[in-house]
Amino acid sequence: MRWLPALFAIMRREALRFVHQRERFISALVRPLVWLLVFAAGFRAALGLSITPPYQTYITYEIYIVPGLCGMVMLFNGMQSSLSLVYDREMGSMRLLLTSPLPRWWLLTCKLTGSTVISILQVYAFLAIAAAFGITMPTVGYVAVLPALMLAGLMLGALGLALSSFIKQLENFAGVMNFVIFPMFFLSSALYPLWKMAESSRLLHNICAFNPFTHAVELIRFALYGQFNFAALAWVLIATAVFGALALWGYDPARGLIRKRA
Repeated sequence: MRWLPALFAIMRREALRFVHQRERFISALVRPLVWLLVFAAGFRAALGLSITPPYQTYITYEIYIVPGLCGMVMLFNGMQSSLSLVYDREMGSMRLLLTSPLPRWWLLTCKLTGSTVISILQVYAFLAIAAAFGITMPTVGYVAVLPALMLAGLMLGALGLALSSFIKQLENFAGVMNFVIFPMFFLSSALYPLWKMAESSRLLHNICAFNPFTHAVELIRFALYGQFNFAALAWVLIATAVFGALALWGYDPARGLIRKRA
């Protein structure tokens, strides 16, 4: 019975932090909207894309990149949430949280759940603004995408959590964020199909296919059209388990004690 109050308390804390950081919400919406409304026309003209995705329907490039931009919102929010974890650790609040009698994996899961829920709200706000500009998805997709967004958010949040456990100073985190975010985003299927990447370089295609963010985007893309991608789901679950295990290992107090003694 103590587990649920801890979950609600941590989620409430994450929500209050988000409410007091309005710039974070605005930047989370402006960034993908710029890509959607400004850069999409240039990318479409430069790449000459005629997209026929697995759902066998011709779509415009703007509609094609909507799932990738949803993934962008979740990727940036996951990294920003991990930035707050580094700050909490420096201020001592993270250490206080981990000393509670609840299991460490549950406390970290609560942090991930709180940040993921906030990411999902940002994604739906982005989808609503995109729909206002006439860029819409099938109606069933807005409901079917919710589980995909939850899984993708947990995976990206676990990645940010794992990174925050190995970063010792807040000043170093900005460089690490750029080193992780931009390769993951550009070396994925968020902006262009994998078959288009294969036409230019087989090596880049293989890197994109191995990128966990690619499979998170594909999971969201299929779900937005009411379809299911089992391969993408498997990749996302495996990546979540790996990143979560790294986060648990990184936030192990015994490991920190051994390092201090050494």
